[in-house]
Amino acid sequence: MRIGILGLGRIGAFHAETLSGLDTVDSLVFTDPFADAAKAAAEKFGAEVVDSPEALLAAGVDGIVVAAATDAHPALILAGVEAGIPVFCEKPVAKHMSDGVEVLKAVQGKGVPIQIGYNRRFDAGFVAARAAVQSGELGKLHTVRSTTLDPAPPPAAYVAVSGGIFRDCSVHDFDIIRWVTGREVIEVYAVGGNRGADYIKEAGDADTTGAILTLDDGTIAVVSNSRHNARGYDVRMEIHGFQDSIAVGLEDKLPLRSVEPGVTFPAGTPHDFFMDRFTAAYRAELTAFTEVVAGDRPSPCTVEDALEAGWIAEACTLSLHEHRPVTIAEVRGA
Repeated sequence: MRIGILGLGRIGAFHAETLSGLDTVDSLVFTDPFADAAKAAAEKFGAEVVDSPEALLAAGVDGIVVAAATDAHPALILAGVEAGIPVFCEKPVAKHMSDGVEVLKAVQGKGVPIQIGYNRRFDAGFVAARAAVQSGELGKLHTVRSTTLDPAPPPAAYVAVSGGIFRDCSVHDFDIIRWVTGREVIEVYAVGGNRGADYIKEAGDADTTGAILTLDDGTIAVVSNSRHNARGYDVRMEIHGFQDSIAVGLEDKLPLRSVEPGVTFPAGTPHDFFMDRFTAAYRAELTAFTEVVAGDRPSPCTVEDALEAGWIAEACTLSLHEHRPVTIAEVRGA
């Protein structure tokens, strides 16, 4: 099949490399507002370059991958749907939830599949955790802990437009908690602090946060995030039930150092970047998209799914700023 990529920055170029290695993908078409980025990627992967999204949609593509700036996501999603072309779009659907809701309304009933990029759904550990919950082997759940710790903060220019740590980082934890447990979040309480880069505080954001999520069956989920983890990129989850407890991410590249006498775990080189931690998941994610394009499976992460994670991020952002519990119903109705 022939796949178009809109946006050839860091993640777009990474997706281009992944897609170029899939047997089902015969050719690639690129476009980017920065022509040099598109040309460099095209030379590397043997792709065709066109000068606009419109030209790409008219280039005989079977599916498109939207890896452009967040502000462009709604228009590009809608353009793909209007052209009848399946769409893969990196999260979020839109910078603001109101715009995301409008996208959902516009695409409903169109019959064109849209997959939003939440790669943890394709990580082998998280897949196994979900299967364990679904099988009932853990028993009724009582506690979930989800962690995302970045090795260093993003640049000031990114922080200024990202919408905050809950919307650009924690949202991955929120999505995977919903996906693994099969439950919805009904209320949150969030806290945060700033003990690192001053520009994060100046942007009105926190560099380290914690959130307590109450799920609709009474399970408590604890989410921990930070922009500062000197040892590396740390993504983990614990799921505790009345019959068993399991963990995702407890492997030899875990960026954590044990001080127990005689303990050598973890013994490997720590993960230092999200592309390192989730290389296989990204490949599985885009493989799934080619199956969506071929009509062999429904979207594994819909616009509706992405918006649900977004509402949790909205609630946590409000809770942080107002120092109080916030229900999902409150922000959804705001």
